Amino acid sequence: MTTRRMTVSQALVEFLSRQWTVDGDHRERTIAGTFGIFGHGNVAGIGQALLQLEREHPGLMPYHQARNEQAMVHQSVGYARMRRRLGTMASAASVGPGAANMLTGAALATANRLPALLLPSDTFATRVADPVLQQLELPHDPGISVNDAFRPLSRFFDRVQRPEQLYSIALQAMRVLTDPAETGAVTIALPEDVQAEALDVPLEFLQEREWHLRRPLPERGALDRAVRAIRAASRPLIVAGGGVLYSGAEDALRALAEATGIPVGTTQAGGGSLAWDHPQYLGGVGATGTTPANRAAAAADVVIGVGTRYSDFTTASRSAFQNPDVVFVNINVAAFDAYKHGSQLPVVADAREALVALRAELDGYRVDDDVADELRRLLAEWNTTVDAAFRGSGADLPGQPEIIGAVQAATDPRDVVVQAAGSLPGDLHKLWRVRDPLGYHVEYAFSCMGYEIAGGLGVKRAAPDRDVVVLVGDGSYLMLHTELVTAVAEGIKIIVVLVQNHGYASIGHLSETVGSERYGTRFRRQSPQGDLDGEVLPVDLAANARSYGVDVIAVEPGPDAVGRLRAAVSQAKASKRTTLIHIDSDPLAYAPDGEGWWDVPVAATSTSETTRAAREAYEQQRTRQRPLLG
Repeated sequence: MTTRRMTVSQALVEFLSRQWTVDGDHRERTIAGTFGIFGHGNVAGIGQALLQLEREHPGLMPYHQARNEQAMVHQSVGYARMRRRLGTMASAASVGPGAANMLTGAALATANRLPALLLPSDTFATRVADPVLQQLELPHDPGISVNDAFRPLSRFFDRVQRPEQLYSIALQAMRVLTDPAETGAVTIALPEDVQAEALDVPLEFLQEREWHLRRPLPERGALDRAVRAIRAASRPLIVAGGGVLYSGAEDALRALAEATGIPVGTTQAGGGSLAWDHPQYLGGVGATGTTPANRAAAAADVVIGVGTRYSDFTTASRSAFQNPDVVFVNINVAAFDAYKHGSQLPVVADAREALVALRAELDGYRVDDDVADELRRLLAEWNTTVDAAFRGSGADLPGQPEIIGAVQAATDPRDVVVQAAGSLPGDLHKLWRVRDPLGYHVEYAFSCMGYEIAGGLGVKRAAPDRDVVVLVGDGSYLMLHTELVTAVAEGIKIIVVLVQNHGYASIGHLSETVGSERYGTRFRRQSPQGDLDGEVLPVDLAANARSYGVDVIAVEPGPDAVGRLRAAVSQAKASKRTTLIHIDSDPLAYAPDGEGWWDVPVAATSTSETTRAAREAYEQQRTRQRPLLG
């Protein structure tokens, strides 16, 4: 057996550079590059290996410097989603705080069912230098390190305690990264001494390897049962989730909808499964959904979920589906999701393959004309409502719907809007008119504040021919804005629209609905008594972005602010540099109500009148919840 003498890090980096994901005729690198921030735990291991490979084989494993370890994983996730889970990035961090900084990113990747490879350094396997700098010491178990916190956050976790373990660990990691049913964060903990140890590596381990994407077909019995249920339905509804896009099933979905007339509502992850103006598309469904989609959901007798996790936002906390005899057909590549909410009609299969099969089996089936006419009327009314929301009031401080409308008007169909947290995801789910399957990128499984700019960079890396528009509120911007430096350093162009409302506007609104009167949600000077009700903080976020070397356009308040915002987006699109557009907004101007609800418990007893009133309304809403949705 022919071998090469290499360190563990050198072998791992070269192995990763030669892995390929294959989907039919399409073939791309599984690990497109490595993000890294170096410290004593990985500078002589992974850092040295990346340098050596770059000198020996330039471009085989590109290295990208980051400013925050959490942001490295966010970039990987943004990239993976834009590549439909066929490719991702690796993220390398040093021991202790560097590794721990990636925990949030790991949770986000796993919650979103998106692949990301994490390579946190670990303390000495030999323990010869115990305790090393930044080592977490637990007297009851010396074997535990910070990296053990990744176990519940990862779809795969292992630690390379001995060099010989690398082969089996690396192959298992790749299996999970490329498995559509199991994917998420994959963590390989690398003790800093083992990273630099040498072993004789079989050349077979370093050869190119292909990982062919699995597309399981629906089982005959499960498909037949689903078809019988759908044929018996008078008011069916398709709920399209992220799995539709990850499997490239949007054409199959459109064909089924057009052939049968079955209307479609989308989850946040499923945005783009149908174009906004398709006759069968009703918009977002659930807590942040549209009126047409939610009324169709309330009346539906059969709900066909395709590639959805059925989160509480999608089901409106199990209150969206009001037909007492509703039946759920859950199509998902992961059995865990296919059996959600007690469904008796799970179809464990690839979304595209299942939709193609349903189209063939439902030949001749058609939704009644009166049902279709009713939905068309609701849809026309909703579009009129959205048009009015986009026009706005002409006030000095525009509302968020007007801002969304202005950005929408200035963008092209293939542009990608990126968002994750605050009130913007809900407003976008209702209002954004998606024109391209990959044009709507809202991370709403973990809804991580700070994801937006880093995720936007990942999207741009994955789709350099598209303009990427990051919409972010000031609260989320303050969480993690330093990757703007990465954009400047690498010459990556994104457009950031920073919506300044001087507080946590989303939670402020929620706080009002639960009777907490926006407590602790405003960005104000604190009084000696501890109240945050003083003057607005003199924080200049536009100046902050400008200090990073980003081009900044400040849209000043005024009745023509929306028009100037639209012009600013057009100007940013014409530029080749990253541009941040700063605009002040009215946090009390809300998007139209889509008749959705979200279960946020209200205090059962209180001396506050607003809380007592909120509890009464909460109890009324809870009467619409169902224990199971099967």
